[in-house]
Formats: sequence, structure tokens, C-alpha cells
Amino acid sequence: MQNLLAQNPFGSITPPKTALSGKTPEGAVGSLIQLAISALIVGAGVYALINLILAGYSFMSAGDDSKKVAGAWAQIWQTILGLAVAAGAFVLAAIFGTLLFHDATFLFHPQIPTL
Repeated sequence: MQNLLAQNPFGSITPPKTALSGKTPEGAVGSLIQLAISALIVGAGVYALINLILAGYSFMSAGDDSKKVAGAWAQIWQTILGLAVAAGAFVLAAIFGTLLFHDATFLFHPQIPTL
């Protein structure tokens, strides 16, 4: 009777492949970080597009009011500056990845080593 209870009725269980990258679970944290970074960049692009559309509409509807025109130009300028900062982050990440890890894409596709 004890022999039956000591056996594993399910057999051996192997860890599943991750849904994000098809790699083993050791790379799952890196894939999660990569997914979060990608979502933030896409979110920044969508926000910039919406902000540019709203600023353009504000500029067109300003008429002869110089304060509204100046506010619309400021909004357009800030949106373009934000996009430049987001693009500059990619360039800086590639430079730091090359200098520190000898791989320009290391910070975009991180691999967390296991012990």
C-alpha cells in the first residue's frame, strides 16, 4: 500500500516553454522586460500622435488669438521634443550596450542569467 502512495501518478513534469519567446523559463524575465519596454515605446508613439492631432486642431481653431496660437505651437514643439527624447533613448541604449556588453541590442533583449 505504501508503495502505491510513494509513486507519482503524473510522471515527470518538465517546465513549459514561455509564450513570449519560445525559450526556457530562464529567459522569461528578460522577455517580460522586453515586452514592457516595447509597450511603453508604442504607448509614447500613440500619445504623441494624439497630442499632435489635438495641437493641430487647437492651432486651426485659434483664429486671430495670439495666445491660443502660441499655446498650440508650444504643444507641437513639446510633442516633437518628446519624440526626440524617446528616439534618443534608443541611441543611448545601443551605445551603452555596445560599451558595456559588446552587443548593441543587449539592453533591448535582456537575458537574466541563472545560477
